[in-house]
Amino acid sequence: MARASQWAKSNRPAKFSTRIHNRCKTCGRSRAVYRDFALCRLCFRGLALRGELPGVTKASW
Repeated sequence: MARASQWAKSNRPAKFSTRIHNRCKTCGRSRAVYRDFALCRLCFRGLALRGELPGVTKASW
């Protein structure tokens, strides 16, 4: 889980555009965040395996 100070910092308007960090919408993780879903890889995998993300299927070949 992200610290409260990190959430507060990310909610403030950035002084420069390069300072913006993508964060997971569910857990607040700052690394490995998919832009299309705004979820980190861990939350994405969990939701996809449970079938809660429409249009996402597990690859099989």
